[in-house]
Amino acid sequence: MKLTRTQTPLFELNPELRRSDLAASFAAHGRLQVRDVLTEPTARTIHRILERETPWGLAWQAAGDGPHNIRSERLRALAPQERQAIGAKIGAAMGGSDYAFAYSQYPMLDAYLQKWSEGSPQDLLLEHINDAPFLDFIRQVTGIPELIKADAQATLYGPTQFLSVHDDSDAAEGRRVAYVLNFCAVDWRPDWGGYLNFFDEGGDVIAGFAPRFNALNLFRVPQRHNVGYVPPFAPAARFAITGWFRDR
Repeated sequence: MKLTRTQTPLFELNPELRRSDLAASFAAHGRLQVRDVLTEPTARTIHRILERETPWGLAWQAAGDGPHNIRSERLRALAPQERQAIGAKIGAAMGGSDYAFAYSQYPMLDAYLQKWSEGSPQDLLLEHINDAPFLDFIRQVTGIPELIKADAQATLYGPTQFLSVHDDSDAAEGRRVAYVLNFCAVDWRPDWGGYLNFFDEGGDVIAGFAPRFNALNLFRVPQRHNVGYVPPFAPAARFAITGWFRDR
């Protein structure tokens, strides 16, 4: 499905957001969840795009093997033994002290730059994320006027998927603020995992954000965080758009 900016309210900020209050909270804590960040029609449209119109691939890493990004068509062609081998590598890494992750992904920036599907809804969403209204909002809330652009990937954490603890530190890439724009349209139970958790140096959870529908998580980089393991009985419903706002 092709969309243009005039056909649908694809990306509209909620006009009732109290920006000064949000900025004060971000300044105090370095992290923030902005609920009802977009208008309701916008959020429902994006959820539909993610749920029904996104060709999900797989992102995974197991210690030094990866990161890998398998496109949807290649993922569908994987033999059962290949899938089992990936799972075994991830399990071995997480059974020790190594870094690992596995989640469904559509790399929106790569798709845009490489013209996988020009004019797609995902392309237009990336343009909106980098357009003045949203960037100005992010600059105001974070107090970082140097932010000039954002990347993006669509993510879906389904059963058995997770992102282990890391801090997003990469000064050379200009990462200043990480974001998670949530579109989980079910009443997500805490027992289903998938929370964005923040940790102190001792390994204790000091904050955690549920994957609420139409909620934007922002946090300064670097901070130790993860996405909690989603157990087998959870639904495949934790949709989001994620990435970093950058100063270069």
